[in-house]
Amino acid sequence: MVLLVVDTQKLITNEKLYNFKSFVSNVKSLIQTARENHIEVIYVRHDDGEGCELTKGTEGFEIYEGFQPREGERIFDKNVNSAFKGTGLLEYLKDKEIQDIVVVGLQTDYCIDATIKCGFEHGFAMIVPEYANTTVDNQFMTGEQTYQYYNQMMWNKRYARCVSMEEAIQRMSTRAL
Repeated sequence: MVLLVVDTQKLITNEKLYNFKSFVSNVKSLIQTARENHIEVIYVRHDDGEGCELTKGTEGFEIYEGFQPREGERIFDKNVNSAFKGTGLLEYLKDKEIQDIVVVGLQTDYCIDATIKCGFEHGFAMIVPEYANTTVDNQFMTGEQTYQYYNQMMWNKRYARCVSMEEAIQRMSTRAL
């Protein structure tokens, strides 16, 4: 089992996100629980490319202060929505014989969605703790509507197991996901 922390970068981890305070609190709790139980925490960062705000070398590209990686924790950089495409993450997880991935981060309707579906297609058991992914309003749905749509309808029992924070913490503590 690993905890995969996707795109929690300074530029986009802010109060514009739906349920921001709960999101930050839950992700911090999951990172702490993973570390206490010797579950590897892996970070993914999104790079939009040269000339964009979210690109390597800018302050906004770095991981949000509240979720900082510890020395030795791996970071994979990507330039598409899926954390698996062309990053080396897939090969890394397969080499380690990982089966279960707890997924948290940004944004529900972009990189989290793509990562969950691609992870599922690669044979991983994808676990999504409640209120540990989020997004902003778009022209079609509020951040809350988007969160509810993906977490309650799209992913659960199709591509992932969407679980309560209590269940995620308890199962990470016993590694019984």
